[in-house]
Amino acid sequence: MMHSLKEIKLLRKKYGINQKELASRSGVSQSLIAKIESAKVEPTFSKAQRIFQALEELRDLEELKAKDIMKPKVVFVKPKENLREIIKLMKSKGISQIPVQEKEKIIGIVTERAILQYVVDHPEKAVLLRAEDVMEDTPPIVSLTTGQKTLLELLRDYPIVLVAEKGEIKGIISKADLLGKIE
Repeated sequence: MMHSLKEIKLLRKKYGINQKELASRSGVSQSLIAKIESAKVEPTFSKAQRIFQALEELRDLEELKAKDIMKPKVVFVKPKENLREIIKLMKSKGISQIPVQEKEKIIGIVTERAILQYVVDHPEKAVLLRAEDVMEDTPPIVSLTTGQKTLLELLRDYPIVLVAEKGEIKGIISKADLLGKIE
């Protein structure tokens, strides 16, 4: 990603550090930072790169983590669970996807979209359906310390992300959860 030199001052202030601290973190002089910010000098490519690298590291430190965003109460269904019961559960909890768990292992996910698609394609079988009949692939499982940027990328392709610690599911993050944390 190409950065503009004008961003240096904005990012530095956003992360709450002074010119001296940024200079120290990026291995350049404080006077160079001051001259760049006042547009009196253009740094060499390598020095600009070091400054932006330092700012990026600050962003990573500030970035929200999965543990800050996740909902700790995760509702699971079993593979043999009846679809009618799952739909009732989804309605009562106000959720649009539910992980399918078998023997403490996540084996898939049931989504509103998958249910609707299956019912449209096989209306005569709707009453007989179980979670395993309509479930999609397992959603990504991330650690408690996974950053917001990574979560955004994952949620582009998946309806939810599960959060685990040492193999145990600790929480769930939906698109709505993440959007609710964006300022």
